Amino acid sequence: MATPCAEEDPLARYRSPLVSRYASAEMGFNFSERKKFGTWRRLWLYLAQAEKSLGLPITDEQIKEMEANLDNIDFKMAAEEEKKLRHDVMAHVHTFAHCCPKAAAIIHLGATSRYVGDNTDLIVLRDGFNLLLPKLARVISRLADFAETHADLPTLGFTHYQPAQLTTVGKRCCLWIQDLCMDLQNLERARDDLRFRGVKGTTGAQASFLQLFEGDHSKVEELDRLVTAKAGFKRSYMVTGQTYSRKVDIEVLSVLASLGASVHKICTDIRLLANLKEIEEPFEKDQIGSSAMPYRRNPMRSERCCSLARHLMTLVLDPLQTASVQWFERTLDDSANRRVCLAEAFLTADIILSTLQNISEGLVVYPKVIDRRIRQELPFMATENIIMAMVKAGGNRQDCHEKIRVLSQQAAAVVKQEGGDNDFIARVRADPYFSPIHEHLDSLLDPSSFTGRAPQQVAKFLKEEVRPVLIPYQSMMGGKIELTL
Repeated sequence: MATPCAEEDPLARYRSPLVSRYASAEMGFNFSERKKFGTWRRLWLYLAQAEKSLGLPITDEQIKEMEANLDNIDFKMAAEEEKKLRHDVMAHVHTFAHCCPKAAAIIHLGATSRYVGDNTDLIVLRDGFNLLLPKLARVISRLADFAETHADLPTLGFTHYQPAQLTTVGKRCCLWIQDLCMDLQNLERARDDLRFRGVKGTTGAQASFLQLFEGDHSKVEELDRLVTAKAGFKRSYMVTGQTYSRKVDIEVLSVLASLGASVHKICTDIRLLANLKEIEEPFEKDQIGSSAMPYRRNPMRSERCCSLARHLMTLVLDPLQTASVQWFERTLDDSANRRVCLAEAFLTADIILSTLQNISEGLVVYPKVIDRRIRQELPFMATENIIMAMVKAGGNRQDCHEKIRVLSQQAAAVVKQEGGDNDFIARVRADPYFSPIHEHLDSLLDPSSFTGRAPQQVAKFLKEEVRPVLIPYQSMMGGKIELTL
């Protein structure tokens, strides 16, 4: 098969499905070339403005010329310059200078490549967190509504994926919410901990700027402060090499990997519940679950979340290894790796949050299926209640225990060996020994009496721990997500 020309046919080139298929337009733009190089020009403008305010011979005319050309980027020229110079930053310096001839002499004055490179990365990381946080808050809000609605609905609990004591559908959902609330706090902390690299020079010693300001240390410090503020940061890192410490990238991707683990656990639970036919993710009217089996309602959204969450969790290995091999003030083997892992981490997190929001907005609960499974297991769980009721009616605890042991084993044999239903309660009703409590059996088997404080825990948890953390995001809570793929 002939290889088509990629320039003539855009579909003839590989495109990351993270952008072409899944991620939001906002997150895609955040890691776009236009955002990146537009930010470079703004950083050059901030530097020139600050240098001018501190007395360097930069004119208003030069500043205005830069301001007028922030988004007037000739990408074709920049590509040609980079091919010739083999240096992306200088290619864009020349491209910017071409449309700002009066300011050409002062663009990038005193700066190193990492002034625009690293500072842009930090801006993009901060903006990426600002896109993710409202999405995470919306997921928590939707799940909180779901938990509140089903706070009292008894369901069979599982430990080791074996039947265990009853809980409620809402209480189980609160386990998911609690993990996501931790993620929300971790993402906020990671965002707020980000600092600006600032104006530090080639090896971080600020020597070029000290020379520009003729040895005036206070002006160099003020330059750093002014540019940091213009970029929207409260602080810059006090010491850097040529780059900011690559441990910062570890912190950023660690919280995203942790979010991936939370989403994977939640969506795995939903997939297991779908197999039990107790809870299902939304399923559109015309959606096809299987090309071969028309009856199938596969949990494809939850599967997508698990699939992408695994990728997100592995990406933290990149900055871990990168930070460990940065020699002295910097080495360039971080660059290509970071171009991939930082963008992919945020794009992937963006996708799984959008998908999980869609899931949480359309979860379907089947109470009758849930109740049927409870009824299959509850008789054995009720044995302690039956013993206590018999003792209160004047029976002997040990005699009662032996009677229940024999009947429960007989019922278990029916279930396991004959494939029948659990008939333990029918055996209790038929045994005259238990006649003192026969009229109380229905109340002793009420599922709501086995859920403990689960409903109260849900109400208290949502009121005291969940709703308060969502307050900063209230204005961003509207809008449902419809997935097209």
